[in-house]
Amino acid sequence: MDGPNPDIKHPIPMHTRVGFLKPLVTAPNIEIGDFTYYDDPDGPDKFAERCVLHHYPFIGDKLIIGKFCAIAEGARFIMNGANHAMSGFSTYPFNIFGHGWEQGFDPQTWSQEVRGDTMVGNDVWIGMDAVIMPGVSIGHGAIVAAKSVVTHDVPAYAIVAGNAAKVVKMRFDDRTVRRLLSVAWWNWPVDKIGRNLNAIRGADISRLEAAV
Repeated sequence: MDGPNPDIKHPIPMHTRVGFLKPLVTAPNIEIGDFTYYDDPDGPDKFAERCVLHHYPFIGDKLIIGKFCAIAEGARFIMNGANHAMSGFSTYPFNIFGHGWEQGFDPQTWSQEVRGDTMVGNDVWIGMDAVIMPGVSIGHGAIVAAKSVVTHDVPAYAIVAGNAAKVVKMRFDDRTVRRLLSVAWWNWPVDKIGRNLNAIRGADISRLEAAV
């Protein structure tokens, strides 16, 4: 049970709406782990262009997505390039239009709005039309409900929903979450994952730990 090749762009024959993102996304400011997929009826090939917005290399922020994540149609990652300076009376970006309006603009007023990299852990499920705002960190095993707007960090194995998204439920109790994070099955070799799929997709943490 070696599993599919993570370097294949379209791993499901005759179902090209699903694609592994690692071989599809070549942007140097986006990092995506093995087996993470995007599902879109228009195809996953334009994920970086359609779903990762305002992501300009000169800003330096990265989108980092872990392994074994499932990203549904219409999910959007809003990056730091969307931010406007907010320290003055107006948020209008006069400077970008030039013709003299750039004079006197203090870049620091904009750069202080940069919130850093956007991080998605391993085994995260992001629902349809969810929006992830700049600098957010989503923990391992979390679920982001459809149409949620995630403005703050999401704990590992939490379910969040709403605008702004809030934790509506923890998938497991605190002790089980700690044990799952310690096991970190997503870092196992692929052949070991294949041999222990029933433990990974089951709900017996002792059985999963025994596979370590």
